[in-house]
Amino acid sequence: MVNKSFKDMAIISGFPDFWQNAFPQATCRADDEVLDLPEAGFDLILHAMALHWANDPVGQLIQSRRALRPDGLLLAVLLGGKTLHELRASLAEAEAEVSGGLSPRIAPMGEVRDLGALLQRAGFALPVADSIPLKVSYKSPRHLMHDLRAMGETNALSGRPRKMTGRALMTRAEEIYSQAFGDAGRVNATFELIILTGWSPDDSQQKPLRPGSATTRLAQALGTHEAKLKD
Repeated sequence: MVNKSFKDMAIISGFPDFWQNAFPQATCRADDEVLDLPEAGFDLILHAMALHWANDPVGQLIQSRRALRPDGLLLAVLLGGKTLHELRASLAEAEAEVSGGLSPRIAPMGEVRDLGALLQRAGFALPVADSIPLKVSYKSPRHLMHDLRAMGETNALSGRPRKMTGRALMTRAEEIYSQAFGDAGRVNATFELIILTGWSPDDSQQKPLRPGSATTRLAQALGTHEAKLKD
């Protein structure tokens, strides 16, 4: 929990107009390669469900840090690596059976540990990365794919197939999906939400102690006896 009030907020999103209508007092900008944000202009930046699409996520994080005032907070929410693993596996198995090959059909997404490390690379203090896996039930794999299209989360990879997916491949993928991930006549899909938080460095923030500078022994803190190890 953050016990702090924020006055100037920026929101980065693929749908800035939607966020601007919801938060008219905020500065809402598109998730362009170069963010349209002034340096040290905000004490809170929300990067809303767009970072997993970034060609240069570290660059996005660095630009966000520069747009924060000292002790400003970045809160980023994005999709993580477990997202749509059921669909990814089903399409891969079906394509291998039908055509004997494999095409990039679902964009790769970062793992929570790696994404947390990106905050450190971008210069944020007190970085934290959390994962929230969500299971969503659909009537069929086709209904899932229609929902992804409506969300704007379809395949945008430059190496994706340029022709329409054949009926045989789609039919086989649906069969595999329903058999492997079906439940009571429906199918499940995983969406992993990654929540990243990091602070713009400031002298007022807590810092780790220098190794060897402790004044209290661990045994004393635990209320137990300390014994030396034998050589």
